[in-house]
Amino acid sequence: MTASAARTDLHRYLQTARDALLWKLEGLSEYDIRRPLTPTGTNLLGLVKHVASMELAYLGDVFGRPSGEPLPWLEDGAEPNADMWATADESRAFVVDLYHRAWAHADATIDALALDATGKVPWWPSGRNEVTLHHAVVRMIAETHRHAGHADIVRELIDGDVGERRGQDSMASGDPAWWEDHRRRLERAAQAAGREASPRTRDTYL
Repeated sequence: MTASAARTDLHRYLQTARDALLWKLEGLSEYDIRRPLTPTGTNLLGLVKHVASMELAYLGDVFGRPSGEPLPWLEDGAEPNADMWATADESRAFVVDLYHRAWAHADATIDALALDATGKVPWWPSGRNEVTLHHAVVRMIAETHRHAGHADIVRELIDGDVGERRGQDSMASGDPAWWEDHRRRLERAAQAAGREASPRTRDTYL
């Protein structure tokens, strides 16, 4: 595979993940995109804010190409986890626009540098913090797809909407009654497996 073809593949998978993540905000209220739906506070707008920040870092700062975007939630002294949620003053438009600017900046880095160009990740341990651009892009693809998966589950918890991308949900066909029956079958199977497990087997998983 040529370097050009590899670059095209990497960008395609990165953009697919970006689009999937951002799509999960569509049609929801300001409250719903910020609602913490897990014990650790996972929420849709926070996921976008976090991934935008990581793109600017891994595909900008790491390669000596700072974006100039102020990211106070990542500065020394910022409260823990500040990049994973949006304050009331940080609007949907602000976070989404930041993500679009992060895309543009990251894409410019990918286009400007060779895939074997090296950079240093300042927040990694010294001596083990050198990465190639290829490594950094693969890392961002994995990071973005991971959080798009989180967003898919969070969105389902909010309004039942699911899907990989617009027009293709990659789900089995079935109406709400079918899905409810399906869920009941899974619950029965889980309970049966739990009952049949020996005490020793159960202890293994505790």
